[in-house]
Amino acid sequence: MVLGKVKSLTISFDCLNDSNVPVYSSGDTVSGRVNLEVTGEIRVKSLKIHARGHAKVRWTESRNAGSNTAYTQNYTEEVEYFNHKDILIGHERDDDNSEEGFNTIHSGRHEYAFSFELPQTPLATSFEGRHGSVRYWVKAELHRPWLLPVKLKKEFTVFEHIDINTPSLLSPQAGTKEKTLCCWFCTSGPISLSAKIERKGYTPGESIQIFAEIENCSSRMVVPKAAIYQTQAFYAKGKMKEVKQLVANLRGESLSSGKTETWNGKLLKIPPVSPSILDCSIIRVEYSLMVYVDIPGAMDLFLNLPLVIGTIPLHPFGSRTSSVSSQCSMNMNWLGLSLPERPEAPPSYAEVVTEEQRRNNLAPVSACDDFERALQGPLFAYIQEFRFLPPPLYSEIDPNPDQSSDDRPSCPSR
Repeated sequence: MVLGKVKSLTISFDCLNDSNVPVYSSGDTVSGRVNLEVTGEIRVKSLKIHARGHAKVRWTESRNAGSNTAYTQNYTEEVEYFNHKDILIGHERDDDNSEEGFNTIHSGRHEYAFSFELPQTPLATSFEGRHGSVRYWVKAELHRPWLLPVKLKKEFTVFEHIDINTPSLLSPQAGTKEKTLCCWFCTSGPISLSAKIERKGYTPGESIQIFAEIENCSSRMVVPKAAIYQTQAFYAKGKMKEVKQLVANLRGESLSSGKTETWNGKLLKIPPVSPSILDCSIIRVEYSLMVYVDIPGAMDLFLNLPLVIGTIPLHPFGSRTSSVSSQCSMNMNWLGLSLPERPEAPPSYAEVVTEEQRRNNLAPVSACDDFERALQGPLFAYIQEFRFLPPPLYSEIDPNPDQSSDDRPSCPSR
């Protein structure tokens, strides 16, 4: 009898969305098929699947232990989210090569369905970082007598949903700072910076509107800038390793002495990036918007405004509410407008909302529907690309250096 050969072994997932991308969240059922194609008949002891989700960190540090002695310290930590095993064909024991219990698979293509449920507890979002990762995968193993097993692993993506339509993420973020420059015994005027954004929560593909006012009363030429940074923090054995990466940035106009620049909603777009990871004990991914003033020959003046990158986009009503409240607050704080002592009574609900609009607004909106819409945009681009793109290069060098440093005035002497 001439035994056949295994031509291919593949894994396919039953996707829950129209984008045909295997994306799941806690509590979802992951289902799919193991596809086996053989030429001729083969004998099989078992066909197994193993599904696992885990976060893992690892880095090394060099240590000195005296003169001419050095060693490497390893830091590793792992958190397991689930571990599922199942047998699709055959029996548990693979070391038994007796003729009894073998299954014969005939020539052709065969499909074997599998299914398992993700835990209801929060799961960390899939992530690939500098010193760690969060991965979810399914592995198929085909065991045959007297032959090495055929193995295949395929990953799927998990998102722990972050809904930015929550009060804490819709609240405006703002700050003000001032810096006075000194050069030996002379002191120049201050440089002041005020900045504000409409809210804390955003999704990939959105543009952040930056409202800022920069006043340069110093004797130097300065440049206002803004940048989005991603901070990856990894924890193991009581130690922490942090990596800060530039995500996006912009540059304003150079400001000479005595000049002021105002940003009335300057846009900075968020590229396809990983959502924030806030609930994992060994990996944390956070974002911030840094609005700063580049000062030659001195420490920069900067404001850090925290950001949360979510998965469920802003509702249109939430966007309008946030925008109106932010603009009103902006005008009162920066343009000196005061509230009237007796404001007019607002219009009644019936005057501004038609019956048709009221019925439409009563229709429930589920998080799944919002996430489906998000998968059609930049979040989908992140899902497709984040495993294949290397992380941004870490650099402390400004990507947009000011070329006019030779022309800047120096601090005058007394």
